[in-house]
Amino acid sequence: MSTESFLSLIRILIVLFLMLMVGFFARKKGIIDTAASKKLSALIVNIGQPAMIMNPLFKVDFEKNAAMEGLTMFLIGIGVHVFCCVFAFFSVKIFKDPDERKISEFSIIFANAGFIGFPILTSVFGDIGTFWGCFYIVAFHLFVWTWGMIILARGREDIKMTVKKALINLGTVPCAIGVAFYLLTAFVEIPTGVRGVIVDCTGYLTNLCTPISVLIVGSLLATRSFRQIFLDKKVYFTCLCRLILIPVCVCLIAKIIGLPDDMVLFAALISALPSATNVTMFAELYEIVPGYAAQAVGVSSLFTFITLPCVMLFADFVVRL
Repeated sequence: MSTESFLSLIRILIVLFLMLMVGFFARKKGIIDTAASKKLSALIVNIGQPAMIMNPLFKVDFEKNAAMEGLTMFLIGIGVHVFCCVFAFFSVKIFKDPDERKISEFSIIFANAGFIGFPILTSVFGDIGTFWGCFYIVAFHLFVWTWGMIILARGREDIKMTVKKALINLGTVPCAIGVAFYLLTAFVEIPTGVRGVIVDCTGYLTNLCTPISVLIVGSLLATRSFRQIFLDKKVYFTCLCRLILIPVCVCLIAKIIGLPDDMVLFAALISALPSATNVTMFAELYEIVPGYAAQAVGVSSLFTFITLPCVMLFADFVVRL
């Protein structure tokens, strides 16, 4: 990892931290309340996120080498999530409360690879980072809507994981559209004007994702007391797993199996991101300790500003071995 890339990482983390603080104080001042937070979350999940997934794939033409890299990233995504599922399943057995155990397991497995991940990937790797992220996030959504729903459904009759939900949802459908468009460019030349309109439209919608999602995380932190934020051992354990243990293990495994250095760094970075905001969305929807879910997401996001640079320095050391 070059010095320039590391400085870009620090810069984007400072920007994200400042936006998180804006969200924190906006909640304290009543500018963002619970209703506004839910509406903004719905806006991002239903409109911003699909656009963010499709936009990078709309920008580029099919190339065999790039397509193979994309396939590799999808397989890396599958491997990382399988590892995280196994790791989290056994690690959360120390939790006594079943609902907190569910949310902790979900929080450990699923990282914020999209809303926070994409701008960080772009700052470190450039446009290729976002392109790789699109294929990685396909695996993310496959696991969220299958194993993620299985976790939440434990002990509940009203939550069911179905084949339809697993295949047709707000994550997989945009992924399928974006990949289909990308593959289509191998056979059909898309008119520049048409592509420009599509890219610009999805680009503007994509730009909503990061600032609004970070503001929401900041506002969620403001709903918890200082004691809940910094003195809850359960949340510290979840953050330890999500932000340090998993990325360190993923980095070492990626190096051992012989992935190229830039892909080792990519795997380490995307594994070191905070818990996905999907945690709070599902927690509120199914009334599974939403306050604890908000705490897990908010605190992990806060600690990421310290842990992520440390993880990337470790990953840089590993690739140089």
